[in-house]
Amino acid sequence: MILSGRTISKGCTEGKVIKLEQPLSFLGGVDGSTGELKVEQGGNVAGKILVFPRGKGSTVGSFVMYDLMVHGKAPAAVINASAETIVATGAVISSIPMIDGIDVNLIHDGDTVKVDADAGTVEIEGVTVTECASSVVLIKDRFIMLHRPKESHSYPDHWSLVAGKREEGETIEQTAAREIFEETGIRVGKPIATMDDLTVREGNRIWKVRPFAFRVDDNTVPDINSENTEYRMCTLDDLKDMKLVPNTVLAVRTLTGAE
Repeated sequence: MILSGRTISKGCTEGKVIKLEQPLSFLGGVDGSTGELKVEQGGNVAGKILVFPRGKGSTVGSFVMYDLMVHGKAPAAVINASAETIVATGAVISSIPMIDGIDVNLIHDGDTVKVDADAGTVEIEGVTVTECASSVVLIKDRFIMLHRPKESHSYPDHWSLVAGKREEGETIEQTAAREIFEETGIRVGKPIATMDDLTVREGNRIWKVRPFAFRVDDNTVPDINSENTEYRMCTLDDLKDMKLVPNTVLAVRTLTGAE
């Protein structure tokens, strides 16, 4: 899987990821002489691909990064969702390859990645990408939610929209229509709305999801197949107490204009 972002500081390298979930201040967050992290799970950044959402804190943080380089304890590269001036400056003066504009949620702690900061790309080894469609099927003022069995290979015991993988030779819109028919017995026409792909990682798979919305006849009754244990006709409010596949609420809000 290759992710594309923006070059902040050039260079190419590869290595193991050490990932932080929160913004990082190098001043107070990293020991400049040893590379030891003082936040979250700890660990040592030396020679690692350091991944975190963005930087924060004092401008002295840039010089902590330079201090890491002087002591031979600098990270091999830095990957951010959004570059902040302090970290960007530190990466440049310390010759640490750095890329931003990356969805860091797709990178896990311990991953092996190749960073090509010249091209602005990050390649995650051992991770596959699967395209799928996920559809809001509207009947009157409600939409279908399906409950996945506990034995499901993907997001077991979660509630989802009507979703499934794209098969070879299909367009993603054809996938949406086929999955709706297979899982609910409902035939649909053209979608009334769609949106840009959403991506989410589950284990060593990244799901590339194209959301759609379809409206069907008010008298339609779903006929759920055995892939799911039950269905519910829901409003957005109903989702608050349900164990959901990631991005479900975002898709419903965007496709229906619901608040």
